[in-house]
Amino acid sequence: MIPKGVAAIVTGGGSGLGAASAAKLASEGARVSIFDMNEETGRAQAKEIGGKFYKVNVTDPASVTEAIAQAEREHGVARILVNCAGIASGAKTVGKGFAPHPLDQFRKAVEVNLIGTFNVITLFAARLAQAEAIGEERGAIINTASVAAFDGQIGQAAYSASKGGIVGMTLPIARDLAQYGIRVVTIAPGIFLTPMLAGLPQNVQDSLGTQVPFPSRLGRPDEYALLVHSIVINPMLNGEVIRLDGAIRMPPK
Repeated sequence: MIPKGVAAIVTGGGSGLGAASAAKLASEGARVSIFDMNEETGRAQAKEIGGKFYKVNVTDPASVTEAIAQAEREHGVARILVNCAGIASGAKTVGKGFAPHPLDQFRKAVEVNLIGTFNVITLFAARLAQAEAIGEERGAIINTASVAAFDGQIGQAAYSASKGGIVGMTLPIARDLAQYGIRVVTIAPGIFLTPMLAGLPQNVQDSLGTQVPFPSRLGRPDEYALLVHSIVINPMLNGEVIRLDGAIRMPPK
């Protein structure tokens, strides 16, 4: 799938990995719609790349359905979907004072990261499946998991479960959508310089970077975006989870 002239949707596209992905696709000629809850960063990024912004709650089917329809009126049927919307969550299974993990916190991580991702996938794919194919395919879906899906650390039960769910559903969804010529690939990034990490002191950032075998630094969002582009243009990439982590394997803590 060549991005030039093709409509694309990036969830969480207002910042971090999503913003970099939106910028890369736009630079390759795609007509990009950013779905994000943060209006300030979302609108700013859309303006920067010449795209469109829609305030979207990925867990709400009505919100996603309306945004997909609006984006289609502006750009045509979207054929590329990059799911980057997500939240971080940290709490031990048993915390201080023998307090159990707050169930609402666990549920929220799964609701946004896993169910939100699936919600956008199924609504996006249901529309795309009715469109004409371009060559041998109709489009591509790229999801964002995490190395935490495999190497979850202490306090990451909720986050790891939500990202592990994305990993687990990648192949069955790819098989579901194969009949429509829609590919599904998941990226599992390691430690990247996202807004969350950018807020940490520089010495902490440097310390985290040294844990990566090579290159011994934090990943850059544009490197994530480069893999997004590679997946989009390579029709044989399908049903796979790709670790993008500089060979890191996370320790317990």
